[in-house]
Amino acid sequence: MLIIPVKEGENIDRALKRYKRKFDKTGTMRQLRDRQQFTKPSVVRRSQVQKAQYVQHLRDQEDI
Repeated sequence: MLIIPVKEGENIDRALKRYKRKFDKTGTMRQLRDRQQFTKPSVVRRSQVQKAQYVQHLRDQEDI
């Protein structure tokens, strides 16, 4: 459970913004979406490799 202490006289919008940022960092929604359907380990590995290749390609383009 996330606890966001609200200081005396602090704007509620600012506290909500801190809550949302903290919630995003925990990765709860990502984890829930991943658990909605099963993906085979080979598919997960393949997507990780493809992402790594894409990032490497971008870095190579940057060096040129």
